[in-house]
Amino acid sequence: MDFGARSDTGRIRENNEDSFRLAPELNLFVLSDGMGGQASGEVASRVATESIVAHCREAESDASMPLVGGRIAGVSGAANRLASAIRHANDQVRKAADQNPERNGMGATVVAVRFVGERMSLAHVGDSRAYRLRAGELEQLTQDHSFVAEQVRRGIMTQKEAERSKLQNVLLRALGAEPIVDVDVQEELILEGDTILLCSDGLTRDLSNEQIATALIESEDEQAEEAAERLVELANQAGGGDNITAIVVRRTAKPVGAFARIGRWFKGSEEQS
Repeated sequence: MDFGARSDTGRIRENNEDSFRLAPELNLFVLSDGMGGQASGEVASRVATESIVAHCREAESDASMPLVGGRIAGVSGAANRLASAIRHANDQVRKAADQNPERNGMGATVVAVRFVGERMSLAHVGDSRAYRLRAGELEQLTQDHSFVAEQVRRGIMTQKEAERSKLQNVLLRALGAEPIVDVDVQEELILEGDTILLCSDGLTRDLSNEQIATALIESEDEQAEEAAERLVELANQAGGGDNITAIVVRRTAKPVGAFARIGRWFKGSEEQS
């Protein structure tokens, strides 16, 4: 895996309410966009990302650790643990809000992925997104839990109307909003050469899917860190109206042809020595 991330305040906001955590030892990547104003959003997103990583690390060392909120049928143990971690984060965000009256009502979105072998577990709440670039085609893997996205899905509002709507920030789901959070979970096969992008809505408000795809394709020969930086810079150039965060994860191709044979020869030499 080649991975990298970049977060920026943008050109309008005074503080950055986005947060991300990279846990490469678990192949776990988490992004959150906080809400609540002033420092509350920063607290909510930080609590969310830290709680999710901590929960998964604890479960890695103690396989008997119970799931928060029960098991989801039809998905792997890794996907269930990721959903459990997000439910745990919901509890922690609510506790942090209860401890300080000034943080009342704070919340956060979250999108997280974990790779196990050739399978990716993906879980999210809110409108932070996950995309997959495969063979030059960009696909949005998540569905926004927002009012305007739901209106589009029901055919009440067109995508153009949704993009112009003043209700874009109205979320139907968020961490911290309710005692129990409904987590969307799915699993995807990952192929060599695939690129996964996690991003906050600050990126997708300023860049179209076509612009995102072009930036990822043009940076395929660069490190994932450079691709994340390029996306954030482009969003800032397009206005930077919100905090912008991007995590880029690539499954790099294995050596082929002569390089693969050389690799096998060295491996065989080491085994014989």
